[in-house]
Amino acid sequence: MAPPPLSPLATSTPLLHGEFGSYPARGPRFALTLTPQALHIQRLRPKPEARPRGGLVLLAEVSGCCTLRSRSPSDSAAYLCIYTYPRGRRGGRRRATRTFGADGAATYEENRAEVQRWATVLTCLLRGLQLPGNGEITSHLLPRPPRLLLLVNPFGGRGLAWQLCKNHVLPMISEAGLSFNLIQTERQNHARELVQGLSLSEWDGIVTVSGDGLLYEVLNGLLDRPDWEEAMKTPVGILPCGSGNALAGAVNQHGGFEQALGIDLLLNCSLLLCRGGCRPLDLLSVTLASGSRCFSFLSVAWGFVSDVDIQSERFRALGSARFTLGTVLGLATLHTYRGRISYLPATVEPASPAPAQGLPRAKSELTLAPVPARTVAHSPLHRSVSDLPLSLPQPVLTSPDSPEPIPVLSLNGGGPELARDWGGAGDPPLSPDPLLPSPPGSPRSALLSPITEGGPEVPSSPGLLPPTPDGDPVVLSTGGPPDHLLPPLGTPLPPGWVTLEGDFVLMLAISPSHLGADLVAVPHARFDDGLVHLCWVRGGISRAALLRLFLAMERGSHFSLGCPQLGYAAARAFRLEPLTPRGVLTVDGEQVEYGPLQAQVHPGLGTLLTGPPGRPGREP
Repeated sequence: MAPPPLSPLATSTPLLHGEFGSYPARGPRFALTLTPQALHIQRLRPKPEARPRGGLVLLAEVSGCCTLRSRSPSDSAAYLCIYTYPRGRRGGRRRATRTFGADGAATYEENRAEVQRWATVLTCLLRGLQLPGNGEITSHLLPRPPRLLLLVNPFGGRGLAWQLCKNHVLPMISEAGLSFNLIQTERQNHARELVQGLSLSEWDGIVTVSGDGLLYEVLNGLLDRPDWEEAMKTPVGILPCGSGNALAGAVNQHGGFEQALGIDLLLNCSLLLCRGGCRPLDLLSVTLASGSRCFSFLSVAWGFVSDVDIQSERFRALGSARFTLGTVLGLATLHTYRGRISYLPATVEPASPAPAQGLPRAKSELTLAPVPARTVAHSPLHRSVSDLPLSLPQPVLTSPDSPEPIPVLSLNGGGPELARDWGGAGDPPLSPDPLLPSPPGSPRSALLSPITEGGPEVPSSPGLLPPTPDGDPVVLSTGGPPDHLLPPLGTPLPPGWVTLEGDFVLMLAISPSHLGADLVAVPHARFDDGLVHLCWVRGGISRAALLRLFLAMERGSHFSLGCPQLGYAAARAFRLEPLTPRGVLTVDGEQVEYGPLQAQVHPGLGTLLTGPPGRPGREP
């Protein structure tokens, strides 16, 4: 039966209000008020606070919640645990849990119903689900948990990507009630091979935990499939654990967070992923001199930007600092390149932002009844960490459907004390409510150990490209939509194109707003504006002026400097013809063959997991 129509809620409307105790039971008592934007907390006893500290929990900083109960038979209270990531005094995020006890009723069952009601409403708000106008709160408001495939490049982020994932990403998505399977990639194009053979109907999203390069592999692998049109409907996301985190910087800005780097950027993007929501993602189809094609979600670069990107590879151990060092060295040996840039100007102004599309929303472990089990046959995966049942030809570590404590409470620390740690003294500890059955695939106890090592097993599929004679996979896309705006390379361009020829220091064709996590190349760009943004710097600029441009780019204010050598155009397609015999071309930071190339925008070809939109420049 379809749910009743849902009505919108005002952001300041109180949805729930009640009095709660704390854990341990002898702690203070609180009055809680839940609105669509925040949880308001006021201490009632032992002494009311005129100006309560920590009395406001923004939902934008909440990853999830769960219900708990005491192991003491005499404790009839039911507990609500909320996982938050507020900003500290120094600006960085830190994990904190808030635990409140419902003890107003005489029996545990009545108290449990009350915390379930709060947890259900809170989860609906976090997932962007509207509440019924009649005020009836049931577990049927919560759909099943989204199933996410996480691909981790363990060599990303100075080799710390797996540690960052284990310490920060997995705990948070478990707190949010998301189901996941995780694979560590082992070589270049491993992710590309995997997505070519996946049964995509088993997944609600593919998330890369690395820099921008891994997502490039995923998107081009999806476009290699014979069912690429259907495959590209699979949402993709990125959690930044690499040295180049440009798309994550754009996602962070879209979510309304202040500019962030490192772990703060990772936590921001993880929070947005937990909230759900996606947008269309424009892709560039890039045709190289040999006639082969690849697809770009980020940028095509020639000159200074591509030189720094490739020449700084030898400093990869420095992480994102390699780009700073590479920029200094590039300025010391500044080159100019002769070339020709032609583009088809955009005929319309960018449209106003479209409303965020819905994502499959997560069902927490607060459901009253399990979802009927569905028979699944997951594709064989390699080096996998999972909370989902897998059908693999090798030993697998999966989480049983049992009421054991959720590891995230002990992985991160700071949560309620678990029953298995209790020595019998003091207040009995809390545990996940054993009377709440866990739906199939809920993250009850994701085990953080990889599958037995071995060669990757990818099922045979017509979507797999034949290997090259030396055994390496083909790395350029063969599928995807036709380029109806582009004539063949080497042939004259149709009327309406604009051509610039001369000496250039750099040329950058970029789709999203960010060139790096802290470099806002095109502040007004959007994921789905249907445009490629062309930026170029002509020869004759001084080293000092070029440095000022990049310093201003950290704030997105470089266009206001009035630099005469800086140019910009919004286009639907472009052609780049280097006239200098030697140089470096990159697509999404990956070096490609040097020579003429051309590209056109395919609006909304992909779907990007972004989380809900925020107010740019302000913390939600």
